[in-house]
Amino acid sequence: MPQVSTPEEIERESRRVVNALYGNVSDFRVNETFEIPEKGPREAWDIQVNFMLDALKYTVDLEMQEKDGQVTNARLIDTMTPL
Repeated sequence: MPQVSTPEEIERESRRVVNALYGNVSDFRVNETFEIPEKGPREAWDIQVNFMLDALKYTVDLEMQEKDGQVTNARLIDTMTPL
């Protein structure tokens, strides 16, 4: 798996993971990105993404290792019907 350092790499790998977990989604976007740990050398990314699936808007949080793009934690934060 490739290293994940730039915003483009973060989006590409996040999209790949979401497609693997949820299937073919639409309106995918990276909402927030935080470094882990907050201080010191970066080891991973905390990435919040939004996407649409079956007329519902999903918000998912991914923890992705920088060195190889491996996701160590993925959790569903919210599912809602858009206005």
